[in-house]
Amino acid sequence: MSIDRCSNLMTIMEDPKLEKQFRSHRSTVTSLSFSPNTKQVVSGSLDSCLFVWPFKPQVRAYRFVGHKDAVYSVCFSPSGHLIVSGSKDKTVRLWIPSVKGESTVFKAHTAAVRCVDFSNDGQSLLSSSEDKTIKIWTVHRQKFQYSLNQHSNWIRCAKFSPDGRLIVSCSDDKTIKIWDRNTNECMHTFYEPHGFLNNVNFHPSGTCIGGGCSDSSVKIWDIRTKKLIQHYANHVASVNDASFHPNGNYLLTASNDATLKIFDLLEGHLIYTLHGHQGPVISTAFSKQGDYFASGGQDQQVLVWKTNFDIKSPSVDSTSNKYANSTDYITTTRISLEDLEQTKSQITSLQEKSQPETSDERQARKIDVFNGKSTMSMFNDDDHVEITNIGSVYKDGISRSKSTSLSLINSNAISKKTNRNTHSTYDIEMNNQQTYSFQLANTIDHIVQQLDVLTKTVSILETRLTMTESKIQEINKIEQKSK
Repeated sequence: MSIDRCSNLMTIMEDPKLEKQFRSHRSTVTSLSFSPNTKQVVSGSLDSCLFVWPFKPQVRAYRFVGHKDAVYSVCFSPSGHLIVSGSKDKTVRLWIPSVKGESTVFKAHTAAVRCVDFSNDGQSLLSSSEDKTIKIWTVHRQKFQYSLNQHSNWIRCAKFSPDGRLIVSCSDDKTIKIWDRNTNECMHTFYEPHGFLNNVNFHPSGTCIGGGCSDSSVKIWDIRTKKLIQHYANHVASVNDASFHPNGNYLLTASNDATLKIFDLLEGHLIYTLHGHQGPVISTAFSKQGDYFASGGQDQQVLVWKTNFDIKSPSVDSTSNKYANSTDYITTTRISLEDLEQTKSQITSLQEKSQPETSDERQARKIDVFNGKSTMSMFNDDDHVEITNIGSVYKDGISRSKSTSLSLINSNAISKKTNRNTHSTYDIEMNNQQTYSFQLANTIDHIVQQLDVLTKTVSILETRLTMTESKIQEINKIEQKSK
């Protein structure tokens, strides 16, 4: 299937595109965060500075100086009025993102501060440290509230859940812990026997966690079932960062192998590998809407990319589609189930990957983003950036999974056989019937899987409704007693 043919069908998925490139740091870029309005991105670096990069052309960046050692973590507040940073100098600073660059500093830990994060309501702040503790602070008064102390080694990362009720943390002690903010107790501990997580994040639904591991793997756990549900082994070096797309359907990872990778969590496989950094990639971040993402690395660069691949595809009526033949099976199946995919609750948006990734899924094609006209803002036009898309290569650059390419090969073989031997019509029809049977079976299986997901979602909603009703009854009883 050619790219022209695909574009006539619809825009299923566009390649990510490099939009901006910032260079002013003098050392490795360790952390990134977008402002809520996606007009700025802040970066922290081992050079002990922060930069706030504006997206408007010809507007100068802000350079914030105050930390006495490497900055390991930065984060915009939900309102965009504050930036928090954590440093190797053992302090946490709250900055006002303006020309003056004013900041409030408080000594937070007895060792390097590895990670900082705001709660979604903007009222609380956490910091995690090499002193093996997580500390919770109020933002308004920068007042210490309490510590979480059960890790036995450095804490690499800690984050609030979307609803603010939980905290997840990962440590060099090879554990990932889920904490309840109401009780300040550890609810559950996941063990990672083959390495430690460099970072950890909550899925936007709040029901799953995921992170990149020192053993080069990417893993996602369901905190309700307390089980590992997805495992990817596509990187060839330590994975330094992993960020969920705000819609919960994609995961972006950064690795010491100098690549960024994008995973489709609904399909359970790798879809893009991006080459833009010269050296290890350390940090990633999505904008609030998910239309942009940023990456930073050892090459001292901050790259800002247009996401593109999250664009919603319109549904297509396969009965009126002249391209709906055996070669388009994967495409048309995905389109026809688009509405069903939309009904999935974020609660169950992560499906368990039943089998490990095959070598076929790691085949890739490379696209030079500088071919043709480019609108990317750069400081150095000689830099070469590549986007690698997973799948087999077709003549016009379209790539699909191996299962799709097999159906294409089969149909092409049938076509050649028809040209060579006009008397083999019966064999061709039999092959087509087998192909259609295979397609039908896969389609039915896919629909059954979606129905199973919907059933589980309804069950969860029923449970929550029951809990809500119980709470209402308790409140009514209390009110009656008070009367």
